[in-house]
Amino acid sequence: MREHREWHEYRMERLQSESGWLNLAGLFWLEEGINTFGSDSANHLVFPQPFPGDCGALVLHDGQVTLRVNYGVPITANGKPVSEMRLKNDHQEETTRLAYEQFRWFIIRRGDRFAVRLRNLEHPRLNELDSIPAFPVKEKWVVQADFTPFEEARTIEVPTVIEGFTESYRAPGELHFTIEGESFSLLPFTSGDGYFLIFGDATNGIDTYGAGRFLYIRNATNDRVLIDFNRAYNPPCAFSPHATCPLPPVENYIDFPITAGEKAVHLGIPH
Repeated sequence: MREHREWHEYRMERLQSESGWLNLAGLFWLEEGINTFGSDSANHLVFPQPFPGDCGALVLHDGQVTLRVNYGVPITANGKPVSEMRLKNDHQEETTRLAYEQFRWFIIRRGDRFAVRLRNLEHPRLNELDSIPAFPVKEKWVVQADFTPFEEARTIEVPTVIEGFTESYRAPGELHFTIEGESFSLLPFTSGDGYFLIFGDATNGIDTYGAGRFLYIRNATNDRVLIDFNRAYNPPCAFSPHATCPLPPVENYIDFPITAGEKAVHLGIPH
C-alpha cells in the first residue's frame, strides 16, 4: 500500500511540475510560411494575455521553424534574450525553450506537422486538482500474463486525438492472461526494458477516462509478465484539451470492467 501511495504522490508531483500536464495553456498548429503570434485577434496564432498584441512570427519552411521577435518584446530562448533564431523541436536534442513572463513554450512535431505547446506556470488548473481519484488497491488486479513473442516485432499504427494522425509503436508479441476465469490479450509496446500499454475497458466513460488509460510494465524480460492494473493511469488528455494523446488500438480493448487504477478527473477549467 505504501508503494502505491508513493506512486500516486509522484504522479501528482509530475503533473504539477513545469513539465507536467496541468499547466498546458494552448496548442497552436503552424501552417507552412509565416505565422504571426501575439494576443491581438488579427494574428494567425492568438496567444493569451498578457502577451503583447504583436509579438512577431514563427516561420515554417521545409520542416524548419524560425522565430522572429518584434523589437521590444522580451522573449527569451533557453534563458537568453532572442530576436531571431531557428528552433529545435521536441524530437531534437536540446529543444529550444522559449519564455515570456510566466509562460513557457516550444515547438512539437507530430508526423509532418508542427505546433506550439504553450504552458502557463500560473495556470488556475494547478490549484484545482490536489489528487487523482482511484479505485482501492486490490491484489486481484495484479495478474500474471504469458508473453507470446511474434516471429518479428510488428509496427502498429495507433490512432491519436489528432484527427487523421497516427503514431507508430513496436509490438514484440502478445500478453495473455485471465481475470475471473475470462481470457484476455493485450498488445504491449516496447519501452526501455519494459512494456507500455494503451488499453480500454468497460469502465471507460463511466468511472474512468473515456479514451482509455496507460500502464507501464517494468523489467519485462521473460515469458511471464506481471501486470499491475492498480497502476493504470490517465493519459495527458484527461487533464488538458491541449495534449496529443494516443488512443487504444482495437486489439487493446478489454470487454470487461477493470475497476483498478486511476479514475476520471473532472476539471472545471477547460483552458
